[in-house]
Amino acid sequence: MSNRLFFIKKCYNLAQLMRFNQPIGFFLLLWPTLWGLWLSNRGIPDNIILIVFVVGVLCMRSAGCIINDYVDCDIDGCVERTKTRPLPSGMIKKKEALVMLAILLCIALILVLRFNLITVFLSLIALILSGVYPYLKRYTYLPQVMLGILFSWPILMAFTSIDHPVDSTAWLLFLMNTLWVIVYDTQYALVDREDDICIGIKSFAVLLGNMDKFIIGIFQLFIVLILGIIGWKERFVAVFYFFSLFGVIILFVWQQILINKKRKIRFFQAFLSNNYIGMLVFIGIVLSM
Repeated sequence: MSNRLFFIKKCYNLAQLMRFNQPIGFFLLLWPTLWGLWLSNRGIPDNIILIVFVVGVLCMRSAGCIINDYVDCDIDGCVERTKTRPLPSGMIKKKEALVMLAILLCIALILVLRFNLITVFLSLIALILSGVYPYLKRYTYLPQVMLGILFSWPILMAFTSIDHPVDSTAWLLFLMNTLWVIVYDTQYALVDREDDICIGIKSFAVLLGNMDKFIIGIFQLFIVLILGIIGWKERFVAVFYFFSLFGVIILFVWQQILINKKRKIRFFQAFLSNNYIGMLVFIGIVLSM
């Protein structure tokens, strides 16, 4: 293989390691970040702040994927869906993954240093939590809760980045998003539940067993309730309720129908549909500002 082809292949494998071929995770982290930015600024945020957060989301999501794959390399090789990933398949060496991780973290650090000390401190906590997260599935059935906290962390950073107090709206948004992440990551975990049980990996999906559909439905009900409270508290316009809130309810009902089929492809379809939920909430916030 020529040097040029080798370089192209290596870049392609690194892009897979960072999940550039699966942008759903980027969007699921981006939507709550945008919610926080628009609500904390009461409208369109400063262009520079917006760019910094979007690039930061891309870097940290990619870094999180590398950390997760590095820690789970041996486990991923035993799971049908993940055994072809760059690290367990050997297409990327662990040293190469660490170099890429260092580059991404340096970029993220440069970006966050333009903000105040509180925001920098929050970013460091997020990094520590990202390192802890992959180990939770070995010892607890609640890794989805940690992921929910991680994916909600940018909401707090959005508020502190402009010296806005982290008020009740921010915390409601944080709670709602945490519940939402638990819902969609449990749907995602349902795809691998049989493999996870066989190799001894824990998840909320494994813990729920036959109660999965019911508990997910309870969480979805609370998400809708909190979203309605946020809309009422912030005096959002009627279009938020008729478009965003009602749209979210319809999508949650559709997800319940999908996961009721008890098929892996249906679980994954339910997971993917959450991108539209994030988008609907964002559109409702933008229109209400």
